[in-house]
Amino acid sequence: MKSTTLLSVLGLMAAPALASPVQSEYTSVREAPFGYKPGSKESIENLKDKVEHIVWVVLENRSFDNILGGVRRKGLDNPINNGPFCNPKNTSDPSSGKYCTHAKDYDSVLNDPDHSVTGNNLEFYGTYTPSNDAISAGKVVPDQSGFINAQLNSYPKLNPEVATTQVMGYYTEDEIPTIVNIVDEFITFNRWFSCVPGPTNPNRLCALAGTSAGHGQNDKDFMNFAIPTQSIFEAANEKNLTWLNYDGTNKVFQPDSLFFTNINKTSRANVVPVENFFQDAYLGVLPQLSYINPSCCGTNTNSMHPTGNVSYGEVFVKQIYDAVRQGPKWDKTLLFITYDETGGFFDHVPPPLAVRPDNLTYTETAKNGQNYTLSFDRLGGRLPTWIISPYTKKGHVEQYGTDPVTGKPSPYSATSVLKTLGYLWDIKDFTPRVAHSPSFDHLIGKTKRDTPITLRTPHTFSI
Repeated sequence: MKSTTLLSVLGLMAAPALASPVQSEYTSVREAPFGYKPGSKESIENLKDKVEHIVWVVLENRSFDNILGGVRRKGLDNPINNGPFCNPKNTSDPSSGKYCTHAKDYDSVLNDPDHSVTGNNLEFYGTYTPSNDAISAGKVVPDQSGFINAQLNSYPKLNPEVATTQVMGYYTEDEIPTIVNIVDEFITFNRWFSCVPGPTNPNRLCALAGTSAGHGQNDKDFMNFAIPTQSIFEAANEKNLTWLNYDGTNKVFQPDSLFFTNINKTSRANVVPVENFFQDAYLGVLPQLSYINPSCCGTNTNSMHPTGNVSYGEVFVKQIYDAVRQGPKWDKTLLFITYDETGGFFDHVPPPLAVRPDNLTYTETAKNGQNYTLSFDRLGGRLPTWIISPYTKKGHVEQYGTDPVTGKPSPYSATSVLKTLGYLWDIKDFTPRVAHSPSFDHLIGKTKRDTPITLRTPHTFSI
């Protein structure tokens, strides 16, 4: 089943691409590292020549400032370079005290921050129910002021200093050696945002289908194979592309491919244990698309979702990289690592507005008892995201991409993967959101370079 009707597509395509109250900062796209124009014939031909295998890893619930806030590298907009950034204890009471970003952070955060739609509203706008009309008109701009307020609302007995460290603290370079190794060797996106200002499953759905299909919470449809929307997995089947969903969920929840009714009916055999990935990578028998679900979300899990350890997530990332790098198909593999959403962790960059994927909305009741309706016309928070390939420029920090419809500078988002895979495998855009999403095909060059055989080894830590 297609995710949009012809009428909705025609109506939505007229909308401005990623129009935003922070649009004025989109001055120009940095010169592409290899001179390619995104989506150009030359760039797509080179992408198809260099990439035969995609490995797509989606970790859990961390923001850019949280993970990369202490990495002092040119081009990274983060607290160590441009901060500190502060929040009041209570957004409605300026005299409540000010709390600011700082190093260090907990390896395991014990109090999971609020990452509901209305929780994101409070964190971004200082209120659970901002005016959508004012947001669309640019009269209300996210000021990222409510993260401490949201954490203390969720955990009233929590010490404010502890709450600040939990949601506004950032990791030092010593605490995340594996991730710093990736930043120094490959491509880091400085402006990559999640699909939905809300929780995990709507964001994972949107990344795979170009829409969250009106879902704004982790509801029962995700467990019951009840999402009728077209996905990248269904499109891969139609194109006779090989794919596997390597499942590390340990049956705590459904692997992402089984959200979809079509995949549950036709392709359950494509869901295999995550352990199979490592043997397939080392043996050189990976499919064209490898999609990896980590484990989640408590003690001894590796997605980085609280209360899981960041160091355990680094181990998982290292294991994936090392297996691909040392396998025989490294030269033809693009490894893509990102997160699904920011999980209530602070980031100082305001999320932009975005083209609606369809005409669906989602309504929930906030903690203050008021109802709020989201029209899916804005992005979620900024995420750490990397491209890993022997054809990338060493240590490149990518800023803005290019909206393929308007040709204007635009931030990247989760649907940028679908746009790029569309170029690679000749798949049509699922939704208007995908049509307007910047691709990253132009970040792959012609010449292979030396890359580390193995990434640095992580370690546990505490403050």
